[in-house]
Amino acid sequence: MRRLRPPGRLSTSTGRALSDSWKATLPCTKAEAEAVAADISQLVLLETTPVLMTREPDPVRPEEWLLEAYFDEAPSPDTLSALKALAPSAGDVEPIVERLAEEDWVTLSQAGLEPIHAGRFFVHTPAHRDKIPADAVPLEIDAGRAFGTGQHETTTGCLMALDRLKSTGGHFSNILDLGTGTGLLAFAALRLWPTARMAASDIDPVSIEVTEENAGINNIPLGRARGQVELAVATGLEHSRLKTRAPYDLIIANILAGPLIDLAPSVAGALKAGGRLILAGLLETQAERVAAAYRRQGLMLSSTLVRGDWPTLVMRKRKALGWR
Repeated sequence: MRRLRPPGRLSTSTGRALSDSWKATLPCTKAEAEAVAADISQLVLLETTPVLMTREPDPVRPEEWLLEAYFDEAPSPDTLSALKALAPSAGDVEPIVERLAEEDWVTLSQAGLEPIHAGRFFVHTPAHRDKIPADAVPLEIDAGRAFGTGQHETTTGCLMALDRLKSTGGHFSNILDLGTGTGLLAFAALRLWPTARMAASDIDPVSIEVTEENAGINNIPLGRARGQVELAVATGLEHSRLKTRAPYDLIIANILAGPLIDLAPSVAGALKAGGRLILAGLLETQAERVAAAYRRQGLMLSSTLVRGDWPTLVMRKRKALGWR
């Protein structure tokens, strides 16, 4: 089973009471399920953005998958049409739409969300507070309204890249988590470099609300001082505070391949000479195009960490260029 959310976009919340929850199910092929996993950006413009799950119901029939979408209100005909567009093989088959009881949705949201051990990090839901290893850096992220619970390979890859930078002597004092989702990667970076100045931004105000809530759960102080996280709603780096805080010596961007390529000039421009950049949210087939976009801006690829079909790129800005 794969659980998917458009990064930085609203999906169903488990952090508030729900009067209605809805599920729409549609048959799809394995290829369509993989395509949905690769790019769900086409759903972000919907009035109600769903949580998507793709699964293989019968291992004997490996090409027959199901696409399931969960909503916090009844999906409109336009929304169902957008869902059908993700599974052309279904033809004229209409999605099966059913209403769920609130307790069913909460149970579903937690189902299968086992703790993630990535490097020194242990990412868990409230149900696993008693299972934290003694030598781990714990971070509690509940299943909720934003992307980044640690379950997806892209998030796990970023956590492992951060851990590797720390283990190899990396020290960073001014960090940006671009497209923060739940705040997980910002919190992880601050745990590794607790005296750093930390900024976390997202295009969606809901993600910033979720990050603020998660900061409280994890005892992460918010603010502009060292050892605190400053939050900002922003498209890319188009925010006065993000510009004022530059240059950064570490930028983390776990979004999608298309936006990563489009943002290459501004992201590279905000990175200090010699600074590091962690890029994720892309498939292996997209890695070279993303890396090339940043090489054109004066960065070089330091390492690649691959989990499944999802690589995490760690790049470094050439010192001779200067940060602007």
